Amino acid sequence: MSPTKATCAIAGAAVMAAFSAAAAPAAAQQDTPAPGIDLTLNRLSPASAGGCRLTFVIRNHLDAPIDKLVFETVLFDDAGQVATLTLFDFGSLPESRPRVRQFDVADLPCADIGQVLVNGIGTCEGADLAPERCLEGLRLSSDADTEVLG
Repeated sequence: MSPTKATCAIAGAAVMAAFSAAAAPAAAQQDTPAPGIDLTLNRLSPASAGGCRLTFVIRNHLDAPIDKLVFETVLFDDAGQVATLTLFDFGSLPESRPRVRQFDVADLPCADIGQVLVNGIGTCEGADLAPERCLEGLRLSSDADTEVLG
């Protein structure tokens, strides 16, 4: 390799290293989610007595553990009518660790659930936590065919 090509190769490697070093802090910042709660409807599956089991994955990204979290939840049928209003008790949630919670809804087949609405907070308890804090930054998603709204 000629001295000019070697110099270009070294300069190119230095530029790539500089870009990689500059990108690393940005990538680390993107991996840290904003404060809030991530709630994902993972699946719906048949439950006993013609009902439906809703499975959620929830992750607490607030700055403290949650001692008790209850969401007021509305299930709409596939025609957009309110099928039921219920409270889903997610219990205690450690900080930054995923938890899976399942809820059975009697007499409502999964095929009849068109949307799930997180209508409000029934309970949000923990050190320095107010109910509105559990709603701020609430990020809802669905891995199922059923939409989750908030």
